[in-house]
Amino acid sequence: MEPVKSRLTVGQLIQKTFFLTLGAFIAGFALDCFLIPNKIIDGGIVGISMMINYVTHFNLGILLILINLPFICLAFTKLGKLFVLQTFYAVAMLGIATNVFNHFHFVVTSDMLLATVFGGIILGVGVGTVLKNEGSLDGTEIMALVMSKKFGFSVGEIVMGFNIFIYVVAGLVLTWESAMYSILTYFIAYRMIDVVLEGLNSSKSIRIISDKWEEIGKILIEDLDISVTYLHGIGGYSRQEKTLIYCVASRLEMSKMKEVIRRIDPKAFFSVVDVHEVYGTRMSKRIDKI
Repeated sequence: MEPVKSRLTVGQLIQKTFFLTLGAFIAGFALDCFLIPNKIIDGGIVGISMMINYVTHFNLGILLILINLPFICLAFTKLGKLFVLQTFYAVAMLGIATNVFNHFHFVVTSDMLLATVFGGIILGVGVGTVLKNEGSLDGTEIMALVMSKKFGFSVGEIVMGFNIFIYVVAGLVLTWESAMYSILTYFIAYRMIDVVLEGLNSSKSIRIISDKWEEIGKILIEDLDISVTYLHGIGGYSRQEKTLIYCVASRLEMSKMKEVIRRIDPKAFFSVVDVHEVYGTRMSKRIDKI
């Protein structure tokens, strides 16, 4: 069987290009109008570029492209040509954006806390928009992916160690106060990236164990319009056969579901887990109706 090759239509290509450009310019706005004027740095390759810019005053846009370039090349064998092209385009747009905003010398606020919070939020929105459209603005994770194969550390451990090094250097070169604000900015941006990628309508995966599984399942299907799957298992202590109810519900449906379960069987056991992505026509239709 031949592998299926996915090709982008002209419309999809235009859409991706637009959002990659938009995300890069949003991130550039956060860097030039919030973080750089207040000597707050980001993590990763962008953070290194900002540090060099502070020390040498070399053009930040060019630094972003030059320092990211070797890591983008590494992605050719790991992540494919399309990702590399989209990443290179996004990084180039970020370089242009920083020069455009720097030309106007527009500083939104000189308050360190406001710059940290809103700079982090806007930066996270920009980076998240690029990631959502299969690009990247930073080669740190690409580098970590390659290093993890050679040294046995996880990608997360390498990225964390890399960022710790950057913020220690920031404390020595700038001030420890700047380094602490930079760490806070990174944390805020990281959380905003999750919001952009996952959305605010996060879904929940629910598993319910109850002797009244049939009654609970019937009400979930008929009254709440929630599709369920019945799973068969054996109790670890009792060694008795059990029927589990598995379903995925939106955050807004959770309160209704809990009320139904407690009313039918107060002794029912159920666990709830966050679901980052849900695919399927039935689920999307239910969310649209809420």
